[in-house]
Amino acid sequence: MFGNCVPDFGRHGSYPPRLGWLPKVHVAVGADPLVFSRPQAPVVLGVGSSMVRAMRFWSRAFGLIRIGDRRSGGHPAVATRRAAWLLDEDRGADPYLEDPGTLWLLHWWLLSARPCHVPTFRLLFGQWWRWHFLRSELRYAVRTAAVAAGWREPADSLINRDITALIAMYAEPRYRPGTRIPEEGLENFLTSPFRQLGLVDAAPEHRDGTEDPASRGGELLIHRHRGNVAPRAILASASLEYAHTWGTTGPGSIALTRLHTDPLGPGRLMLTDHRALHAALSWAANGPLANYVTLSESSLDGELLSFAAPPRALADRLLAAYYNLSDGPGAPR
Repeated sequence: MFGNCVPDFGRHGSYPPRLGWLPKVHVAVGADPLVFSRPQAPVVLGVGSSMVRAMRFWSRAFGLIRIGDRRSGGHPAVATRRAAWLLDEDRGADPYLEDPGTLWLLHWWLLSARPCHVPTFRLLFGQWWRWHFLRSELRYAVRTAAVAAGWREPADSLINRDITALIAMYAEPRYRPGTRIPEEGLENFLTSPFRQLGLVDAAPEHRDGTEDPASRGGELLIHRHRGNVAPRAILASASLEYAHTWGTTGPGSIALTRLHTDPLGPGRLMLTDHRALHAALSWAANGPLANYVTLSESSLDGELLSFAAPPRALADRLLAAYYNLSDGPGAPR
């Protein structure tokens, strides 16, 4: 279940990625690769020390920084090509993450990463077959999967941090009765951009005397088709990137059934149904990739997506067109 993941549990300290964190890290790392090792890092980044660790974690998990070998008393952080393409202030695709489509793109990068640094998230969106469940059931599934992967069994407190961060990151807000004020407070709501995606819903918790919200008996709900509203270019690009990642580096084809049902494919990780994937790929085949991509029927595999060029290059082309740029995140700058 945790293939291509690393045993990172709770390293974000329960903090979800907040508004402005990723651009701020990009600027800070560009100015000083050792910024995370500096005593003044909280001042430079404008957050508390525990949030500094969370900012470092999320930037790495999204594939926006790489952490190098220890030198000069710290581990240097280097911005990736992907980060430069997205976040460079002068020519980045979306330096301030203002386009909702960018949130879907980052969600895909987070869960499809190799290695993936959020195994709890990966299991929930890719492997978990239930749409309505208790936090305790998810904790048990994560522990079981970790042991099956040969990892040390994570403590409940660490898994609880993951669940807390996941809810704070993706859950639709609940409002105080008779108001439009979120129960968790207006500031927390406004500073959590991924809440716009509304991928999960957290039912009211039944307190049992414990202190950690993730250990209470509250229910969770996954909105399995919420990704149907993601931009077609993002869905089609994710499909082509998946085809590359899992072995097709040149011209070839892949079954739409696999794109939809594979635990690591865009259908599961992006919470999209077969119809939405078909619509996105049909749009690409009849529009920006008309000379490179086709949809056809196969007697063995059903509907096939065929591509006449390396799929990663085609994914780049789609993202470049979506953001009105000359290149995509995989192209050197």
